[in-house]
Amino acid sequence: MPHINLKHFPAPLTEERRSELVADLTAAVRRAFGCDEGVISIGLEPVAEADWNERVYAPEIVGRKDLLHKTPNY
Repeated sequence: MPHINLKHFPAPLTEERRSELVADLTAAVRRAFGCDEGVISIGLEPVAEADWNERVYAPEIVGRKDLLHKTPNY
């Protein structure tokens, strides 16, 4: 507890940028939940742009609106 699975278009993230992203997400989760970083897990999942609507937008954004706290502007 807690777990983040961040889906995104494929991007050429360097190991440094990936580490910064994971560190920033970890810090935000620690602040919000007051938990130790050792209990946080984070996955980065690239999803091809051509597959985005079917794999992410329809099932997770449209289909689970009740869980969203920030919606895309499109």
